[in-house]
Amino acid sequence: MWRSFRKIAFTMPALITPLGFQVAFWSASPALASVRVCNGTLLEIQVLESVTTSSDRFRFSLGLLAEAPSKAAAMALLNQRLDRARQELGPFVLDALSIPAPRSYSYGSGSSSSPKLERATTRIGGEVSRDNYDALIQLAGRLPGVRLQGMTSLASSSGGAALDDQLLKRALNKGRRRANDTASALGLGRVDLLRINQRSGVVRPVAYAEARMSKPAFRSDEAPKPQRSLTLGLDYCLR
Repeated sequence: MWRSFRKIAFTMPALITPLGFQVAFWSASPALASVRVCNGTLLEIQVLESVTTSSDRFRFSLGLLAEAPSKAAAMALLNQRLDRARQELGPFVLDALSIPAPRSYSYGSGSSSSPKLERATTRIGGEVSRDNYDALIQLAGRLPGVRLQGMTSLASSSGGAALDDQLLKRALNKGRRRANDTASALGLGRVDLLRINQRSGVVRPVAYAEARMSKPAFRSDEAPKPQRSLTLGLDYCLR
């Protein structure tokens, strides 16, 4: 008996992956399959799952600035401050520093109240352990021309695969419950998973305003913890 085709969409995923690629996610030998056609009601669901993880290090970002009447003088002062920052930061960083090429620009109108100056800037990035978290923040407040722009909690490398498996199972279970509830509301009894689109990421930057640098100490356990997240776009066929 011919049945009309219906489509229900909670959210539209950006990219749909055939179910055959689902096999490649769980198996080391990818197996391709033809795209299955829904002879019923197509239900599209997007599921977001996240979990807070432990953090054993932080990525910091420092802004470095120097001002002088000429571009050459501003760049010379910036280099002096950069050399000092490298020396002072050395004992605290876990790996090499990341320093992009500097840039300079003019500002001020040239009047007595607003003299024209050249400003040279760059950034300093790196990673610091939990033990040196507060020490680096305090050091950034003492270095001339340096401003702490942000600290990002980085997830611990241990247990990452287990967390990914946990998130995947939770997302698939949530999607299945939603599909079953929708099928029940429509008076349908069969729910088939057709396609999966997976997206994931780790979030949670921690930024500090300059006004907060007066705090006597910053504790690493007070920083927001990183989150591991997983987004699944799921297509179900309800019949």
